[in-house]
Amino acid sequence: MRKFNSNEIKKILCIKPRGIGDIVLSTIILDNLIAYFPGVKIDYLTEYFAKDAVDNNPLINKLLTMERTEFPLKVAYRIRKEKYNLILDLWSNPRSAQITFLSRVKYRVGFGYRGRKYAYNILATSDRGAHHSAEHNLELLHALSIPVHSKIIHYYISQEDDNFGKDFIKNNFSDNAAIIGIVPSGGWESKRCDSSKWVEICKAISAKFKSKFLILWGPGDEDDANYIKNHLSDLSILAPRTSVKRMSGLIKNCSMIIANDSGPMHISAALGIPTLGLFGPTDPKTHGPYSENSAYVINENLFCRICNLQKCLYKHECFNDMSLDIIVEKVSLLLEKSEKAIASNEKA
Repeated sequence: MRKFNSNEIKKILCIKPRGIGDIVLSTIILDNLIAYFPGVKIDYLTEYFAKDAVDNNPLINKLLTMERTEFPLKVAYRIRKEKYNLILDLWSNPRSAQITFLSRVKYRVGFGYRGRKYAYNILATSDRGAHHSAEHNLELLHALSIPVHSKIIHYYISQEDDNFGKDFIKNNFSDNAAIIGIVPSGGWESKRCDSSKWVEICKAISAKFKSKFLILWGPGDEDDANYIKNHLSDLSILAPRTSVKRMSGLIKNCSMIIANDSGPMHISAALGIPTLGLFGPTDPKTHGPYSENSAYVINENLFCRICNLQKCLYKHECFNDMSLDIIVEKVSLLLEKSEKAIASNEKA
């Protein structure tokens, strides 16, 4: 292992190629790096499609992008030209390990996963699942003996995107209702709460609170979003087709967000919006919304919960049998924390 000299560090590259939520969670390291290396420049390398996760982040000096199929040596050549002193490979998968090794950066830090240790001269623990995935990123700092004084994750939106969200909410909703954004997205089929269950959830919430629902969706969510809209009728508004940045502007202007385990869920938490995560095959203790004003619901009674399977082997009971009473209770607690919720939301 190479001995680390902190005085040499003037420019750092953080590698986190994908997905949106994972990149947002990785920003937990930024405040700590800036505190430990005054005046340091921190760049990020992501895949092009995921760059919106950090594109507006003022803590990041420069954003580098690559294509998913781009030859690792070609990416490494671009990194060499930037003259970094330190690389933090927050992904540490086989491809990012190759890129890190080929970069020839003096200090190369990554997780000690099997088959990838060759790429790094400073190794962090490979233990996963012992803490939230956001905090797993901090293991790279522990490997460098960098103290952790902040566990804040960061996501920023432009004023233009914020205004887009404000205008859409103002033009489509009345002032006397809590606006609850719902996100039926999910990277795996098994992580997506069924659209019929979403309808049940929204109707149960509406029966207790003076609330309306904004259905937020992305590519691949069209069928679920339209089904929910058609069955909620005037209780909901379907958001327009948007980019990640525009969707974030809508999220920022909701009273709270209810979401599957997904990128928008992590964006919502990073923006400080009260966030409720709905979980089935993944573990909310390691992947839940990472903020003080967030919560999660999981069907604790199932033997097959947290199966980590991309397709359900049964009847999706993790979502379909989820308690509406527990969801409404969690929504009540989170609405109390929302600055955008009306004080008299709860019906007598």
